Amino acid sequence: MKTINGTFDCKPEYPLEHLLSEDQTLEDILFLDIETTGLSPRSTNLYLVGCIYCKEDSWHYIQWLAETYDEELQVLTAFFEFAHNYKFLIHFNGNRFDLPYLLQKVEQYSLPYSFDGKDGVDIYRRIMGYRDIIGLANLKQKTIEEFLGIERDDKYTGGELISRYHDYVCEKDPAILDELLLHNADDLKGMLRIVSMLAYPDLFLKPVRVMKVHANYFNDINRKRGQEIILKLRFQSPLPKVISFRGVGCYFTGEGVDGSLKVPLFEEEMKYFYSNFQDYYYLPAEDMAMHKSIATFVDKEHRIQATASNCYTRKKALFLPQWEVLFTPFFKRDYKAKELYFELTDEFKKSRSGFNIYAEHILTSMFQYRD
Repeated sequence: MKTINGTFDCKPEYPLEHLLSEDQTLEDILFLDIETTGLSPRSTNLYLVGCIYCKEDSWHYIQWLAETYDEELQVLTAFFEFAHNYKFLIHFNGNRFDLPYLLQKVEQYSLPYSFDGKDGVDIYRRIMGYRDIIGLANLKQKTIEEFLGIERDDKYTGGELISRYHDYVCEKDPAILDELLLHNADDLKGMLRIVSMLAYPDLFLKPVRVMKVHANYFNDINRKRGQEIILKLRFQSPLPKVISFRGVGCYFTGEGVDGSLKVPLFEEEMKYFYSNFQDYYYLPAEDMAMHKSIATFVDKEHRIQATASNCYTRKKALFLPQWEVLFTPFFKRDYKAKELYFELTDEFKKSRSGFNIYAEHILTSMFQYRD
């Protein structure tokens, strides 16, 4: 078995501390990537395991290569002995392939190893639901690296290297060895960089801060004058590339730790519907509902029993949309309308915490109800 050690000259741009629990540090993190001669652990060989770890604020890598098929057990044992003291695993699609493959090999050799007690994150799984928003054709590691502008020295795919590994076992050609190690090293180094992609799901999973809010007038495509509010945002994790997207009538753009949300603002008359309509009369002349305790004094010919659809009061004000009942009282244009709104009051305008909650609600709704 051959063991290779080295140091990478780059660091993750993503704040990995955000993934860890309070009792964990960067030195508890282990990135891992494996190379095999196929997909089935029962009929193929594990020939290379590579890992990245942090020590003294630098990122190092270690690789274990089986120079013969019989050295698979040595590679497996060396990896698990090394990984024993690490608490947090980071990998790319490892939940589907790397981890199950390693555990089946452990079972095959009746070894006392497992991943029990370790936390971790699968970069692929974490970002897979956000591919369309990010704008990626697929989620292959090399596709993501190209998106981030990462260049590789390695020119092979994992599948193409299978035959190269078989050649190396027979020939021990140093040039082939370099190809095998380079591919795995580039995968590891790429993983250290593409972990920054976790900032995209963080947009929807972690709190954002609203730094500033201001109103704006605009002309829509029909040259109709409209109003909007623009929320200037600050993120916990820097976005590696500029992104923008639309949804639920809102527009988002983000770069680095800063972003903005444009949200339509409606100045019109809307209705607030009372739920306990049995306790109200509807006054047709005034087009409003009034509680029976007061409406009793209204002539009977000017009042009728309220129903769910006409038990409302009307108000003209500035309104913002919401996609679930987040702020109350909530308003609608009509009883059957699905769109919900709340009033932009002078009090709300001064509420930083209210706008923080609202910004998170908008981003969640843009993702949940996207086209």
